Order: sequence, then C-alpha cells, then structure tokens
Amino acid sequence: MAKIKFGMMMTDARGKLGGQVFSKNRSGAYTRTKVTPVNPQSSYQVAVRNAFTSFAQNFRALTASQIQAWNAAVVNFVGTDIFGDSRTPSGINLYTRLNLNLDNAGQSAINTPPLPTGADPNTASTLVADVSSSLFTLTTAEAAVPAGHTLIVEATPLVSPGKNFVKSEFRVIGTFAAAAASPHLAGAMWIAKFGSLTAGQKVFARIKTVNNTTGESSGYSQISTIVIP
Repeated sequence: MAKIKFGMMMTDARGKLGGQVFSKNRSGAYTRTKVTPVNPQSSYQVAVRNAFTSFAQNFRALTASQIQAWNAAVVNFVGTDIFGDSRTPSGINLYTRLNLNLDNAGQSAINTPPLPTGADPNTASTLVADVSSSLFTLTTAEAAVPAGHTLIVEATPLVSPGKNFVKSEFRVIGTFAAAAASPHLAGAMWIAKFGSLTAGQKVFARIKTVNNTTGESSGYSQISTIVIP
C-alpha cells in the first residue's frame, strides 16, 4: 500500500480507478492495488487479531473518565508519517498500541495513560546462525538490555539467500529481560518457532525494546545472516 500526498490541483480521492483504490485513514491519503484478499488464517494471524480485539474490548469497558483521559493523552504521543506530517492517534489506538507492547513484553496492561518517557534502544550488531551448534545468537552494540525495559526479538523462517524484503515474515520468537547481557542466545527460541536450521539459507532478525512502565517501544534494529554448517 502506497501513501500519497495531494497538491493544489487535487486535494482528495476515493474509490477505484484503473485497478487502483484511493482511500484515507488517520495517517492520511493512500492508494493500493485492488486485489481479492487472501486470508490463510494462520495461528499467528489469529493470535494477533484476537489480541487487537481483546484490547479494543477492554478499552470500551473502561470508565468514562478513563476513556476521556486516554483521548486527552494522545497529544503527548504525536508522531510523524513518511511525509514528515504530524499524526495523532486516537485514544483507543494509543491504548491498544501501548498495551500490545506490554503484552509482548510479558508486562501487565495499563488503564491509565502514562506520560511519555521513551524507550532506550538496543542495536543489533551481529547475528550468527549455526547448524552444528543449533545457535541463533544475536549480539548488540549495548552490553545489556537497559534497566526497566524488555528486549523483543523477532525473526523470519529460512528464506533464499537472495531475498531481502521480508517485512511480513517476521514473528516474535522471544524476549530478554532487563539487564540480560549480550550476546543473546535465541537458538532454542528460533527452533521452537520455525524448526531446524539449514546451512546456506538466509535468516533475518530484528529487535526493539519496550519500556516496561509506559509500553513505549524503540524503533526496530534489523540484521540478517547466512546460516553456516
């Protein structure tokens, strides 16, 4: 899906034109190719959808004053889109986003909006995937996971060595708690998720940290490697 930014000759568009669909959401205008959707209903997709649904229902079950507090708090969490324009989430989007991060980090949900303090990042520096030792070892530039944070590790299954675009294939494989020292040994996590490693194939990993108090997350740091025998 491509986002678009209209100029003075055209300010908006909706509907279908030549196989393209024009629409708009809270992030702005966008266009996409009209396709018949494929819905394989994988266990991962079902789990993610269920989590979104659960937190949406939880938000609606909050008291009126709590919902008002979340709606008011969005001004503290304004972000920018790919055009550099400011984008403000809705109260329910903010609640869901922060609590999904906390859920992935194994932390309790929050019903009161926090003041933003940010998340201290970890940067992936090397990744080693080794068949003989069943290793999937991620080293970061930082010595350990920062205090008050959880490191979320996502990875892909094996892909061909020439493949570079894998955004939709990342899956959460595990976490490392605050103060966990680098390198992070995630071999058992990867194998439990995807099965055996195969030499010569490629695998990707990406990491982000989650603030255990606020649910804010850092940006992703991504890395890849070829599996060695």
